[in-house]
Order: sequence, then structure tokens, then C-alpha cells
Amino acid sequence: MGSPAGPPFDPDDPDRERRERDTEPIPRIGPDDGPGYGAGPGLSDGPSLSDDVGYGDGPGYAGEGRSGRAWIRDPEAGYQPPQISEDELAGLRADATGSAPRRVLPLEDEPSSLVARYLFPTERYRGEWKRHWIHLTTPLLVGIAATFVLGYLSGFLAGQNVGALTTIAVLLWFAVMGWVAWKVADWWYDRFILTNKRVMVVNGIITRRVAMMPLVRVTDMKYEQTPSGRALNYGTFVLESAGQEQALREIKNLPNPNELYLRVVEEMYEPQAVEARLGKEADEAKADDGA
Repeated sequence: MGSPAGPPFDPDDPDRERRERDTEPIPRIGPDDGPGYGAGPGLSDGPSLSDDVGYGDGPGYAGEGRSGRAWIRDPEAGYQPPQISEDELAGLRADATGSAPRRVLPLEDEPSSLVARYLFPTERYRGEWKRHWIHLTTPLLVGIAATFVLGYLSGFLAGQNVGALTTIAVLLWFAVMGWVAWKVADWWYDRFILTNKRVMVVNGIITRRVAMMPLVRVTDMKYEQTPSGRALNYGTFVLESAGQEQALREIKNLPNPNELYLRVVEEMYEPQAVEARLGKEADEAKADDGA
């Protein structure tokens, strides 16, 4: 048999070394010559992949008896939620003493007798608020001014020996102070109420007025704070319902408006979270009472 056809040998050929290197035979690799290679079934002279090659026990993958490289997720493949331990979450929870910071202030578990009569049995009570004391500014100023003015006037009239006018001045002062007392009592019985179904305003002493709006009907809600409201922590709430005028639309001089806003919004959009939080607080209170 003749030699294979090819170009004649030329020692000065620049491609000679490359051709010789490309035509060298591939050496046989045994099972001990390197990781990941071994003789496959029926293949004694060629390389084959071992069972150990590929993906091994990496984060999120379990497999006993496997070895090799750990598969690492590409950080750009998608968003990975942060892993937060229980120790880190413990600092955000309030304990029974309330030493940890709270987003909202605690309220009474049960409604007052004034409010309970307006709640039906399947309704869950969330809280009630009286209006801020700034609501009494006008009647209190009127009472103080009437005391000074009518007191001075009655003293002056008493020096003039005009008993009838003095009596009128005193009776007028009593009338003004009675009006002030009425306004204070009306403020005391005026309540803003939140449940899991609706918001309500109850006011009036002799003639009771009850206004309510279902939470599912509230299409927009906002609160406004003047500079004095920000300084004294009160504000005015405005509730919108399908663009219609409602009896319960503007509630003035409510205390802690930011807290109240959070409570109403949370009740509207995350009722399950409210139930879970209140249930956990109740369990912790029972555990503390038992201890």
C-alpha cells in the first residue's frame, strides 16, 4: 500500500508545524487521569462523562451522594426576595409592654355603651374617636370673654345702685355658661366610629344623629391639616362616594389624622392583615395575663 497523497516535505513550510500538531493522535484517558472522565460502557479508549460531572449540591438543590460544582443562580435572572431572620423581625414587633415602636396606637377592645347600641352582632369594632379639643375653642373663648365682660359690667352696675340691670347681667352670664356647657357635652357625645364594614358619626344629646358610609362605597378619602392642625395634631377628613354628596362627607377636627387615615385605609385594602394583627395581640395579652 502506498503512502497517502500529500504535498512534498518542505522544511521551510510555515504551516508544517501546525499540520503536524493537528494530525497528532488523541491520547487515551483513563478513569484516573482527571475528574469527570472515565471509561464508559463499551468504550475503553474514548473519554466519557462520569456520574459526578454536572451539577452538584448547590443552594436550593438537595441530593445525597452527589458531588461536583454548586450551581449558582445568575443574579440578573430575576428578583430574589431578601431573607430576613426572626431576630431581625423581632425588633419591629411590639411586645406586651408596648416598648417597641408601633405604627398605630392601641385602642379599647370593646366599644363604649354609647357606641355599642349602633353596631350589629356580626360587625367587628375597630375604634371610636372624639373630636379634638380644638373643636371647643369657640365656646370656651365665648365663655371666658362673657365672664370678664359681664363680671365687670355687673360690678359697675352694682356700684350705680341699679339692681335690676345687675340681675340681668348675672342671668345673661348664666345663659352663656349654660350654652358653653351644652357645647362641651355635645362634644363629649360626638364620636367618629370605624368598623370592618363602615364609618359612622354619632352626635347630638337630645336629638341623636347617626350618619354612616359603607367602606365599599368609599371611592376617595383624604385629610387636610392646617399649620395649627399639624402643630396640635388634628385634621379634617373628606370622604367621597361615587361623586355624590353624602351626609358623611366632611368630618372636622379629628385627632391623630395620620393614624386614623392608616386605620381606615388598612381596613379597606388589607382586612386580613388587620384580623391577623388583632388576633396576635389578643393572644399575647392572654398569655401575659396567664403568666
